[in-house]
Amino acid sequence: MRVALFQPEIAGNVGAVIRLCACMGVPLDIIEPCGFPFSDRSLKRSGMDYIEGVELVRHADWSGFVAAAPGRIILLTTKGDTPLTNTGFVPGDTLLFGKESAGVPVDVRAACDISAVIGMAKGFRSLNLAVTAGIALHEALRQTGQLPQ
Repeated sequence: MRVALFQPEIAGNVGAVIRLCACMGVPLDIIEPCGFPFSDRSLKRSGMDYIEGVELVRHADWSGFVAAAPGRIILLTTKGDTPLTNTGFVPGDTLLFGKESAGVPVDVRAACDISAVIGMAKGFRSLNLAVTAGIALHEALRQTGQLPQ
């Protein structure tokens, strides 16, 4: 299981996802460009001391990420076709999350194997990126028997 962030825009969200991935024992892929200066200093500040505990892979662009992705790509999006709870995860999946302001472009969505959605109460636009990542990753790890004990 992996988590991937497509062109993230907010360093604090990346820091929260770094912490999530470290605590769950899951690698993190960052697909550039980012909406903030991507440096070791900014990541250490946003990821605190958790950055040392996560396998972090940077990709220059979408095509570089796709070439390196080991299994299925599961996009989490408010425009998803499959409810998260009906998504059948397998251990080699990568959970992809779009940029905070715009999600992913149509061509990126089309390249994903599944587009999943987390149900929410009516009248709300979306959950925070890090919250979405936590919900989706927990469900994927639960389904595949990979939750840390």
